[in-house]
Amino acid sequence: MSKDTTAEESPPDQSPRELRAAPASEADTPSSRVEKFGGDKALRLDSGTVLDPWQIAYETYGTLNEDRSNAILVCHALTGDQYVASPNPLTGKPGWWSLLVGPGKPVDTDRFFVICANVLGGCLGTTGPASTNPATGRRWGLDLPLVTIRDMVRAQAVLLDHLGIETLFSVVGGSMGGMQVLQWAVSYPERVFSAVPIAAAARHSSQNIAFHEVGRQAVMADPNWCGGRYFERGVRPSKGLAVARMAAHITYLSDPALHRKFGRNLQDREAITFGFDADFQIESYLRHQGMTFVDRFDPNSYLYVTRAMDYFDLAADFGGSLPRAFLHSPTRFCVMSFTSDWLFPTAESKAVVKALNAAAANVSFVEVESDRGHDAFLLDEPEMFRTVLGFLTGAAHARGIAPPAGGAA
Repeated sequence: MSKDTTAEESPPDQSPRELRAAPASEADTPSSRVEKFGGDKALRLDSGTVLDPWQIAYETYGTLNEDRSNAILVCHALTGDQYVASPNPLTGKPGWWSLLVGPGKPVDTDRFFVICANVLGGCLGTTGPASTNPATGRRWGLDLPLVTIRDMVRAQAVLLDHLGIETLFSVVGGSMGGMQVLQWAVSYPERVFSAVPIAAAARHSSQNIAFHEVGRQAVMADPNWCGGRYFERGVRPSKGLAVARMAAHITYLSDPALHRKFGRNLQDREAITFGFDADFQIESYLRHQGMTFVDRFDPNSYLYVTRAMDYFDLAADFGGSLPRAFLHSPTRFCVMSFTSDWLFPTAESKAVVKALNAAAANVSFVEVESDRGHDAFLLDEPEMFRTVLGFLTGAAHARGIAPPAGGAA
């Protein structure tokens, strides 16, 4: 998932060579906190296989209160990471949701203890295809079993057990993060007091699966992919991953946003060149998005995490009935969508709300007016901020969580 709708620049103190090498080291020894598990904490996956040992990387913000009732789990989107409110060690950029999470922000780290973990299958410290397989001493590559959204949530639950957190005040996330929020509410309803799924759905649509397949095929068609063993060959399928990112990034935006920002403006030229260089600003922008993405993300992780989203279908284990998935849920829900999001359109969020209503769950719904497309959940959207703040404030009152000293209730 893109962090914003402006071109990303590499930090001046790191060369492209250093940036490209960084994901490999971060996969095993991340800059963040990391916990390692095995033995009686081995992780059984939906595929039927077992990861033993495995590890999970995470960051925390704020302070856990005495009765451990103020913990919020933030779940990241497709290409996000654990650095929700702190600088990314690869790019030097601020946390990907620092507009929402931090002191005095809607997810207030003066009031709440926030945890954000890199997902299973990721590439910044949690076990994924770029991690070292302890059985072989080589990168896992495609030998890693496929993972699901539910597997990601299971891993997070083990981490919370380790941290001594029995229940979460809230789980918050957008896009794939929103899928994790919904899975938490279904897998561990007794552990989730409130849930905020944003710009998400209860299952991946055929259109979205199709977009992901285009991206995966772009990666695998790159000669440097080498059947997933590019680390051992000393190469990297950068061109294929960049194309995958370009195609995906288009789906995160809206036509009005693209037109407003780029229109048919030419890129550093007075006239078209009658060639295949980047004549238009939108072409240059997408190429830049693609090439900066390959410096911070592992190509095999892209295959794994997109596949996890494709497999997501909450109702599948309940005879195809989404209301049954939420039956007797004690969780308070706030579901949000955006008017111009065509990747996860409002109809998908309304289907979740309808199912929650049918299950007699406690649910509120807000459709945020925005022309910024799917990426709106990562951007400066005051209505989204007000909604999250209002919902968490009300839920905190209901749970008896006090405001910070000197802070407003």
